[in-house]
Amino acid sequence: MKKGICCAGNMIVDTTYPIDKWPKQGELVHITEGMQNSTGGAVCNTVIDLARLDPSMHLMASGFAGHDPEGDFMLAELQKYPNIDLSAVKRSGRTSFTLVMSNNETKERTFFQHIGAAATYGEDDIDFDALDVDIFHIGYILLLPHLDEPDEEYGTKMARLLHRAQSHGLKTSIDVVSETGDRFVRLVRPALRYADYCVINELEAQQTTGILLRDEDGILHRENLPAALTKLRELGVSTWAVIHCPELGAGMDETGAYVEMDSLKLPKGFIKGTVGAGDAFCAGVLHAAENGFSLREALKLAVCTAAASLRSVSASDGVESADAVCKLYDLYKGGNKS
Repeated sequence: MKKGICCAGNMIVDTTYPIDKWPKQGELVHITEGMQNSTGGAVCNTVIDLARLDPSMHLMASGFAGHDPEGDFMLAELQKYPNIDLSAVKRSGRTSFTLVMSNNETKERTFFQHIGAAATYGEDDIDFDALDVDIFHIGYILLLPHLDEPDEEYGTKMARLLHRAQSHGLKTSIDVVSETGDRFVRLVRPALRYADYCVINELEAQQTTGILLRDEDGILHRENLPAALTKLRELGVSTWAVIHCPELGAGMDETGAYVEMDSLKLPKGFIKGTVGAGDAFCAGVLHAAENGFSLREALKLAVCTAAASLRSVSASDGVESADAVCKLYDLYKGGNKS
């Protein structure tokens, strides 16, 4: 009997501000109507997407909700889903929050993040004996300062944590936050040695592997995706290495087979916001992994779940059941190839 999935790590409250355009330094810009608070981060986005995809799946959340109104709001939102077990969520400090500036013209987002209590989240905050699940998903690497610290034996404390999860019989899954800088090789690569699933975007994969996927002109080098996925597998990903980007999702399974699935061709006006689209894609992959789907089936569900999330300004409100989101594939079908 399948036991379910635990989503661990960053638990965030997002406050989204729609703006006319992105301003130059020192320039005034108007915040338009549509401001809203929503849950965010790897834990809230992914576990809620999973709960919406399958209300019968057993799910757990692990992380920190602060002793503040934001923490109360976060827990109230998660409690709307009866299949999410919150027993592993601790109240501590100030809730991590992100101010999201959403460009009305381009739908691009810019994030201002306060780490809050998530700064101290680590191995001691997880009781693996109490996790009655099959898959342990954690994110985001590069945004969990304590787990990003070095470890003499495993490279990073995140890698140590993932090894411990595997030693408890759990399949492990990782996600990464996008940033500029040189921390990817130092902090992401050690975690890959203890990851069964890795679901990241093309820029994160490029910085982790050193293989060009999107150049300075914004052009996607699709032909390099197999090499990047091969590198992720060589670095340790045991089962599925997956890369997602606006154009498509691509993956390599445990046999080395490569699969692509084009993103859906969505009509003008369909996209209301892009917050959480990557987490929605990841939720689709995790749902498929938990249910024994093939990688091709996983990518189809993932691109459909990501597309569904784009229907709403918030991260998860556009996501429906797995059967419902997959109907989008027939409506707005992309292409795919092996």
